[in-house]
Amino acid sequence: MNPFLILFAILYFAQHLLDSWLTWLNIAHVRKHQHEVPVYFQDKISLDQYQKGIAYTREKARFGMVASWVGVPIFWGLLLSGFYGRLDTTLRALEFGTVGTGLLYLACISVIFFLIALPFSLYSTFVIEQKYGFNRMTLKLWLVDLLKSVLLSILIGGPILAAVLWFMEHHLQGLWWLYVCILLSLVQIFIAAIFPVFLLPLFNKLTPLEEGSLKQQILALAQRISFRLSGIYTMDGSKRSSHSNAFFAGLGKLRRIVLFDTLVKSLSEPELLAVLAHEMGHNVKKHVRTGLMISSAVSLAGLYVLSVLISKPWFYDAFQFTQPSAYAALLVFMKTSGAFTFFLSPLSSILSRKHEYEADRFAAEVMERRDPMIQGLVKLTRDNLSNLTPHPWYSFVYYSHPTVMERIRALERPGARTIPASLGQS
Repeated sequence: MNPFLILFAILYFAQHLLDSWLTWLNIAHVRKHQHEVPVYFQDKISLDQYQKGIAYTREKARFGMVASWVGVPIFWGLLLSGFYGRLDTTLRALEFGTVGTGLLYLACISVIFFLIALPFSLYSTFVIEQKYGFNRMTLKLWLVDLLKSVLLSILIGGPILAAVLWFMEHHLQGLWWLYVCILLSLVQIFIAAIFPVFLLPLFNKLTPLEEGSLKQQILALAQRISFRLSGIYTMDGSKRSSHSNAFFAGLGKLRRIVLFDTLVKSLSEPELLAVLAHEMGHNVKKHVRTGLMISSAVSLAGLYVLSVLISKPWFYDAFQFTQPSAYAALLVFMKTSGAFTFFLSPLSSILSRKHEYEADRFAAEVMERRDPMIQGLVKLTRDNLSNLTPHPWYSFVYYSHPTVMERIRALERPGARTIPASLGQS
């Protein structure tokens, strides 16, 4: 049997078993703490709200685990039956050329796994999210969003994938992996720049924040730390969900502040300012730039590894391809790389949590007090039914943000409360 396939199978099932074990550990941990609200939150979150959050956490976790394991026999059934190779042989007979055949082949595979995932997406939205009072979408709106997403994937993703396949085919023995990495990095920057102006409005209505105290305070805050932006908008997030959020989108002169209408209603002005200061802190502390650089470095490393594997017959044999091709190599790499790199995910989580702590401290310094940020965190935790008592191992592996209690403890530690004079000059 193919040694690469054996190693992949071992790591694949190890990943799924570890994920399931950590999930069950987390479910048991929150169930153990379900009868009493953690001391710090006892005067802030009612027992009913707390227990509702635990039920939400447990139901999502169990459903996620079922969805994950349902895909296992489907994936391995397709692989071991030789489906991937037979589909390749069938499509090659159509003689669309290497790039055309590659696009059609990867589109077929994407459609198969998209259809497999579709029922789970529907159940998550219209059963679980509906049950806990979050979903506000109609089936019609869900279908419209789905159609728009598919069309955007075709219009944007299709040409990009065609370019990748072209580079791989025409520079197979050269530096195609470097060219593709540069292409993907430029596309990532371009999409990030145009997202708030051209892509986001396709799904949500953005309305300029009305004149008033909140807008003036946000502009004053941005000016104080030399944070450039092109506008402040509210988004009709309540049209789809009662979850709340705020974010910055775009680059340079196209950067916008976007506030969910649900967030504006749930937080006071000081709390909103603190949340926005936290998001601005990510920019001032260069977290966004660091993330882009790391993402590009990881992509470069992955593409280089693929450039080595692409000439190895056993790499294709693992998925029963009879002929090597750029798109076959891409498929095998995309389907197997996660199993070989899942042990690195805690490193990403550690860095992300470090950035969140830094952004929280920045917000406290800018606001010159900690209370607005802490109060905002408590309200967001309560309103979104976030898990207050995750198992430490589960949060260590999967949480991109520290737990709310960890963030509050960090904010309450003695430290600077006023913004240094040079802070806005970085």
